[in-house]
Parts: sequence; C-alpha cells; structure tokens
Amino acid sequence: MSIEEKIKVLAKKYATNLDCKIAERTEEMLHDDTSHYLIYKVLGISNEEGKLIDLYQNKGRFLYKYAGSFLEEATKLCFLYKFPDSGAIRIANTLGTRPLTFEIDCLVENNAIEIKWKDATTDGDHITKEHTRIQVIHAAGYMPIRIMFYYPNRGQAIKIQNTLETLYKGLGGEYYFGDTAWDFVKRKTDIDLKNILENIALENYRNE
Repeated sequence: MSIEEKIKVLAKKYATNLDCKIAERTEEMLHDDTSHYLIYKVLGISNEEGKLIDLYQNKGRFLYKYAGSFLEEATKLCFLYKFPDSGAIRIANTLGTRPLTFEIDCLVENNAIEIKWKDATTDGDHITKEHTRIQVIHAAGYMPIRIMFYYPNRGQAIKIQNTLETLYKGLGGEYYFGDTAWDFVKRKTDIDLKNILENIALENYRNE
C-alpha cells in the first residue's frame, strides 16, 4: 500500500470516529439539564443561541482533538514509511521525577522529533516542562527537533512559542513551524504530506 493510500485510510478512520463521537454527544445533549440557560439569558443570549453554543463547543472539542491526533499520526506514518526503524520511544527523566519519563514522538537516527499540529497553550508550566524535556533529550545524545504545522494566533501563546524556539536552538536543536514544518517533513521523508492532505480535502469537497 502506498503512503497516499495509508493516509487516506487513516483519514477515513478518524473521520468516521469523529462523526460517531459527535452523533453520540448530540444525542446525550438532548437530555441535558439546561437550567444554566437562565444565566445565558441574563447575559443577553437566547435559549436557542445558548443551545447552539453548547452544541458547537462540544463539537469543537472533539474536532480539535481528532484533527491534532490525525495530523500527528499521519506525520509519523511518513517517517515510518521512509525510516522503518523510526518510531516513538520513552526515555527516563534524568533531571527530576515528574514525569518519570519523556516520550520522543519519532526517533530518526539521532533526531528526536516532537510533532505538534498546533499548540495554543499559554501555561507557563508548559515552558518549564518542555525545557526539562529537551535538556533530557540533549543529555541522552539526541538532537531535539520540534515541528508544529499551525502557529497560534494569540499574543501570549506566540510568546511561549518564541521562548520554546529559543530553548531548542540554545541546545543545538531545531524548531520548525508553518511552511517550514511541512518542508521539513518533505525534505526528510521525500513525501509531500501537505499535498496529500490537500488532495484528500479536495476529494471530500467534490463528494459533498
């Protein structure tokens, strides 16, 4: 099976699971307690609008989770296709006890690649944990590399990404986001992942 076919199968699986989850939650919400709509109305939100907000908030949570998991797994498929011995490994946290181990999403030779579809966190603790993680990876003899396909839009989240980029480069690592992330995957694996996904999206749009 070609890598394009593998990613199409993966996309179909995620799309089916997402649809089932949304359908289940929509059914559950028909029986939810909606007494909190009183507060919505106090704030100028009608019952109908409040219902839609709650519904799409739930849909959004599922979509965000599945979108991220799909893109990260599709990226791993590309590396595994090119480098069959690559894959996720865990290494001991030699600088602390929380957590006990850190996961490397994809280990290609000495490149410890972390794959993120989009990171919009504004939690300062995230920086501390990530700093420790890349120090542990560096001390283990690997080069820490972070690829993130979609950059956050909000100022505080962007500042955190800027800090993380500095931390990676300070330890001799590499940090790619946006177009450079797609280019990195293509350069390392010889697979144009973005083009494959654009074709799947176009195919889905044509079938609507």
